[in-house]
Amino acid sequence: MKNIIGLGEILWDMLPSGKVLGGAPSNFAYHVSQFGLNGYAISAIGNDLLGKEILDSLVEKRLNFLIENVDFPTGTVQVTLDEKGVPQYEICEGVAWDNIPFTQQSEELARVCDAICFGSLAQRNVVSRTTILKILELVPATALKIFDINLRQHFYSKEIIENSLKHCNILKINDEEVVIVAKLLYPVIAAKAAIPQTVQEIAGQARNDDFEVEVCKRLLQEYNLKMVILTKGVIGSSVITTNETSYIDTPKVHVADTVGAGDSFTGTFVAALLNSESVRNAHKLAVEVSAYVCTQHGAMPKLPDAFVELYK
Repeated sequence: MKNIIGLGEILWDMLPSGKVLGGAPSNFAYHVSQFGLNGYAISAIGNDLLGKEILDSLVEKRLNFLIENVDFPTGTVQVTLDEKGVPQYEICEGVAWDNIPFTQQSEELARVCDAICFGSLAQRNVVSRTTILKILELVPATALKIFDINLRQHFYSKEIIENSLKHCNILKINDEEVVIVAKLLYPVIAAKAAIPQTVQEIAGQARNDDFEVEVCKRLLQEYNLKMVILTKGVIGSSVITTNETSYIDTPKVHVADTVGAGDSFTGTFVAALLNSESVRNAHKLAVEVSAYVCTQHGAMPKLPDAFVELYK
């Protein structure tokens, strides 16, 4: 069975309705596992009740994990939802997942994994950043290495983004993040495009499709990527490779919240690719699953059998 790693933060999302298990890499690993693959969450928790509850929840969800106890509190994120169910995050600092240790078990798993997903957020602290890069160096060259960029608050830098792009072969990015990355890496392209001038102005502005595709293709070529996945919320999503571009509109659904929808998209897409689906078919399934997750509360709902029965 194929081994898939979600590497980085694990935490409690403190929603208005109560706390739910979250953290993009862990969400990814959970959704991959629903398609019959061996998903693992690699992270860290504190020696506290919230940490124990995370382990209990992972056991209940039957998700494999390599999660170390460290002398920092278990991570939490205060989540507020707007009228459309779109979350805003207030992420606590100095927490357990900022201090993920490198272990013999994580080294051994990295050497035999078939795919790994990581982001920028867990690299905000040098301890976890060092561990993440060590693990990425051990992953087989044939594995899918997904950088789900996941820019949050001020917890990223040009250096982290560039270094991560050098360690991945698939990039997942959304339309707001494209603007930020363009300003950091391609200021000449950004200056020529009719885009908002500050991060705060990005939300709600009309998107420049030509600009977004130009930036994605530039990243694809410059970093020798297999593909770039561009998601655009309620508008649609694209998967861009050197040979093709797949675009699909986002289905219209009644949204409970969008927490974890992007992670379910990534997990489903990767699971489908590893189950020998074409890019187009993997994209279709990822869109359908992420739309379903938007109708549920929290990042890790159980998927209906109709989505996963072909892969069991």
